[in-house]
Amino acid sequence: MTDDTCNWGEAQWIAFEAIQSDMKVVPGIHGFGDHLDGTYLKRSVVPMFRKTFDISKTIESASISICGLGHYECYLNGMKAGDSFLSPGWSNYEMRCFYNSHDITPHLTKGSNTIGILVGNGFYNINNERYRKLIIAYGYPKLIFKIQLKFSEGSISNIVSDSSCRVAPSPIIFSSIFGGEDYDATLEQEGWMTAPFDDSHWHSSIVLKDSLETLEPEKDHPLKVMQEFLPQKISVSKTGKQIYDFGQNASGIISLKAKGNKGTRIRIRPDELINSEGDVTQLSGGGPYELNYTLKGKGIEVWQPRFSYYGFRYADVEIIEPKEALKKSEVLELKMLHTRNSSPTVGSFSCSDTLINRIFDLINWGIKSNMASIATDCPHREKLGWLEQTYLIGPSMHFNFDIQALYSKIVTDMIDSQLDDGLVPDVAPEYVPFTEGFRDSPEWGSASIIIPWQLYRWYGNQKTLKKAYPMMRRYIDYLHEKSKNHILDYGLGDWYDLGPEHPGEAQLTPKAVTATSIYYHDLQIISKAAKLMDYPDDSEKYQNLSNAVKKAFLKNYYNPQTGVCSTGSQTAYAMPLYVGLIPEEDKEKVLRNLIESIKSSDYVLTSGDVGYHFLVRVLSENGRSDILYKMNNRSDRPGYSYQLDKGATALTESWEALTDVSNNHMMLGHLMEWFYTGLGGISQTSHSVAYNDLILAPNPVEGIHWVKCSYQSFKGKISSEWIIEEDALSFRFEIPEGASANIIIPADYRKSPCEVIDLTNQKILSIEIQNGAFRVKPGIYKLTAKRE
Repeated sequence: MTDDTCNWGEAQWIAFEAIQSDMKVVPGIHGFGDHLDGTYLKRSVVPMFRKTFDISKTIESASISICGLGHYECYLNGMKAGDSFLSPGWSNYEMRCFYNSHDITPHLTKGSNTIGILVGNGFYNINNERYRKLIIAYGYPKLIFKIQLKFSEGSISNIVSDSSCRVAPSPIIFSSIFGGEDYDATLEQEGWMTAPFDDSHWHSSIVLKDSLETLEPEKDHPLKVMQEFLPQKISVSKTGKQIYDFGQNASGIISLKAKGNKGTRIRIRPDELINSEGDVTQLSGGGPYELNYTLKGKGIEVWQPRFSYYGFRYADVEIIEPKEALKKSEVLELKMLHTRNSSPTVGSFSCSDTLINRIFDLINWGIKSNMASIATDCPHREKLGWLEQTYLIGPSMHFNFDIQALYSKIVTDMIDSQLDDGLVPDVAPEYVPFTEGFRDSPEWGSASIIIPWQLYRWYGNQKTLKKAYPMMRRYIDYLHEKSKNHILDYGLGDWYDLGPEHPGEAQLTPKAVTATSIYYHDLQIISKAAKLMDYPDDSEKYQNLSNAVKKAFLKNYYNPQTGVCSTGSQTAYAMPLYVGLIPEEDKEKVLRNLIESIKSSDYVLTSGDVGYHFLVRVLSENGRSDILYKMNNRSDRPGYSYQLDKGATALTESWEALTDVSNNHMMLGHLMEWFYTGLGGISQTSHSVAYNDLILAPNPVEGIHWVKCSYQSFKGKISSEWIIEEDALSFRFEIPEGASANIIIPADYRKSPCEVIDLTNQKILSIEIQNGAFRVKPGIYKLTAKRE
């Protein structure tokens, strides 16, 4: 991650081969591309570049700026620059490409030095082999770099990419972000990334003079290997396959240690599920996805893929010996390396209920596995940036991770993907244009309005909000043009709600309810944003338009006599309630109807991807954590615990944990937010920015005896810890410097006298409590009260 801007000077884009213009496939083609001409079957060469240079003077500092498309790994004298994975992050390559800068001073020495670089495909080139969600070809792998040497005597020297760089095919003979990677160790050229190496049989690099990409420094946290897993079990399936079980479904790669015969191929097929026979099928994650390693036959060999990853828990390992083999090859060790965006962890949560803790971990693994250089929907079959989940799960994510850089990058992706008519498509970057609701659904495109505002509220990031405002304005005007009498009635609706049919598009709630609700929510937000940035005419315009939308919604989808919204589904009640479509005087009646409908259906969860976010918020913010707890503290109906009982270790795409769809998704993880805001009670007032004015309002529920949670905000650490023993509440909380807080005592503990101790100064405070609330300044406190 860097903020510097590189002057590339004489550095040139170079490649092993140049793609012909008629071979380019941009935008991409959805699906397997089997109808394409056979020329598109061509595998791009995964090249390795090298350049040797001499240093005769004492170095004060040395740095490299580098971009390899799709991804690269860079070595100086055999030592890797940085520890990232799949750098740079993927983007709309026609709009911008990212580069990275590294301090390489420790890697260089006086005398002869060598830079060696591998460049893989990523989303820059996906051909139609093995599994693929799409076919795309911006070009073949290419590279640009600039090394700057600053010497102690004050002079500067630059080493750049140009035709003098030598290039050859690498031992990576196949690499696909969707299909896997193959490595033939018999093709290795020992010492290629160090100086004493004969590269006379290599070729001069091709200079790509027509490459005009816009290069920007990458500011997001890079992907890295974040955790290792050893097999928890190695077994033989009923069909005789050797299956490794790592115990956790996660995004990642395999690390292999093996020895054996030259030419032996070890084939690894990862998967997140196994069938009744104990075999992997790749039914839910997309296949075939394979990792193939061919042994060179010299001692112990260690390998891991460089330019592909998958979501998996299991691995089918097959050893394929050459016919002339005289001894058996063997796998000495197999590990799962969990890879993800390295955004820092900023939150923690635990409680006395083991099930709730397991649900926290379930959701958190769905989040971690889908934090890449975009927020992916799943780490295997799609790896795409579907936008609805970003703002819906974002409040949960930001309590666990500092996602300001990641979400700022997502805003840029949306700006780059916006069409001329103002549409922000459902996926960004938009590598392939989907059709109908899968390209144009208001609940998805509204991320372009909501995320910039979330970044402002969470982090005080007004810079990104200002950058996004033209996009926001164009998109809201697009929605206005699409509306009919101020109603939007199209899209995907409450995706994957729990209805009578196989999950998909909304079943229980009319699409007009969710689409118009989010449209109204967008208008409220953009009106506030316009006022903040001193666009009073815009603010008034969008506020007036929101009033018209509200009037139309109430006319078409609300019965003021009964307080029933549309079909009376959980989503039909929760969304209008939360976004403010329900008249103030009717809110209690509508909330009561929502709660009664949940009770009458035996607390069964039916909201989908879109609606459940608003259901959690409505119940939590209205003090009904007890309802949420009852809905989720059960395993007899589809939901989190149901998934756990079916063996899930990461959040699944469907409430039912269906085996034919993804079993590593984050889109239904909205309960995570409740752990912090409901049980922990951490939130901020409506006018607060970057948590400078807090609300601490823990909401204990029967069945949970203690909660501990914390959030490292922009101001500092916010913590909330409470325990109930023999009807006595002990509540310890921390307010960071630069913030103030409104403390709201749980309703059951307001009638008896309470005591508040300033733990920093060890003194009892004299406080004025009004309606169960009081204000405090920064510090660490402890409140004790008894249930009346």
